[in-house]
Amino acid sequence: MEIGNNRNEGNEINNETIEGKVNEIPDTSQVSDSENLKVNTKKKKKKGGFFKHFFATLGCLALLVAVLGLVVFLGNEKLGFFNLKTSTPKISNTSVVSANEGLTLAKASNSKNDSDEDSDDSDNVKSVSTSSGVIVTDVSDLVEEVMPSIVAITSTQIVQSGADDFWNEFFYGYGSGGGTYESEGAGSGFIISQTDDELLIVTNNHVIEGADSLQVQFIDEETVDANVKGTDADLDIAVISVKTSDLKDSTLEQIKIATIGDSDSLKVGDGTIAIGNALGYGQSVTTGVVSALNREVQYEDDTKRTLIQTDAAINPGNSGGALLNMYGEVIGINAAKYSSSSVEGMGFAIPISSVEDVIEDLMNQKTKEKVDEKEQGYLGIKGRDITSDIAEGYDMPEGVYIVELTDDSGAEKAGIQEKDIIVKLEGTKISSMEELQNELKYYKSGEKVTVTVKRQEGNKYVEKEIEVTLQDSVE
Repeated sequence: MEIGNNRNEGNEINNETIEGKVNEIPDTSQVSDSENLKVNTKKKKKKGGFFKHFFATLGCLALLVAVLGLVVFLGNEKLGFFNLKTSTPKISNTSVVSANEGLTLAKASNSKNDSDEDSDDSDNVKSVSTSSGVIVTDVSDLVEEVMPSIVAITSTQIVQSGADDFWNEFFYGYGSGGGTYESEGAGSGFIISQTDDELLIVTNNHVIEGADSLQVQFIDEETVDANVKGTDADLDIAVISVKTSDLKDSTLEQIKIATIGDSDSLKVGDGTIAIGNALGYGQSVTTGVVSALNREVQYEDDTKRTLIQTDAAINPGNSGGALLNMYGEVIGINAAKYSSSSVEGMGFAIPISSVEDVIEDLMNQKTKEKVDEKEQGYLGIKGRDITSDIAEGYDMPEGVYIVELTDDSGAEKAGIQEKDIIVKLEGTKISSMEELQNELKYYKSGEKVTVTVKRQEGNKYVEKEIEVTLQDSVE
């Protein structure tokens, strides 16, 4: 498709129809068959005195109490107070609804697994009991040390009003002409590096995805604009940057760089601290333990990730915040919670050691600033998504399949061909037309970009990097 136009237009992949795959989900509801209790009501005359009648009465009362208890239990089960049914967990992201070459992460030199006896981190914690009965620690001193490295992130997106579209169509194009409104989301992040020009901050991709503007609030409540540095949608990781020239000297004096720990050395039962912008109200702290490691969870969009499970409360707005060990080291990036009103104590975080290389790669990418829509450049293609399911089913690379090239477009002139599959733009992975559109918002018409495609040659796909000069939109 022409980037920015209807993504449903275009020819079909390899001139074949790719039918949607429907997963048949068996009904896992448990049907509870209750057998009727048959009571023999036929009475047999018996002779007996007072005590026999007394004990008989007591027996009847006991039976009545038992029956009432059974009725109450079954009623509660029916109402959901006792959850006897099983289902596949669905994990929700926790965002609120409504010149830097060679940069590396600041890793811990002294962690709980090191033998350095000079480390005084233990002086910052004291053993206490939580409401759940788990022995954790008083982390007030430790939190005071790490809080300057934590930030709150607000993303703003301009949304087209669906109601205006309806009335515009209803009145044959004579409606309001389409309206827009701003939608805000809240998230968290932590500072991972500082250069002469920028502060670099890690967060979740879903916190900043699709945002038209980003703002970051620091420890002293100073709020400034931020730009995207790099993203990885598959891993749900993003790095954003703030210009140091936009910050007050007093803010720069207070902030700190987060220390990266080793999530590979974690053990179930280790203490954890989650810090983030819960519900968008500002920074809050919760504590808990590592409940499980290498937990494979499925998100609402059906993607699967291997995460750390913790009972430290991770609430909406915590996304992108730091999960710390008891030495104040970042061992995870808060990402998700179990989406059920009847379940508590199931939060999830991305293990930091599993994404260190990705973060360092994103840190060293060129900072992106969105250009005016009128100046935005386009490739000049029509395409459609090759999802992970299609890629697996048809043995194709995941990305954007080029259905058609616009005549004399930048893509055609550069040598991109129909049936090529776009997998990267300027080093950023591309998995869908939406991601490609979002990336092109950072480049002006006339700019040159490197497009990585995979082209079928015989029985295999060969990766090629092609330099394309972007063009104006073709109406």
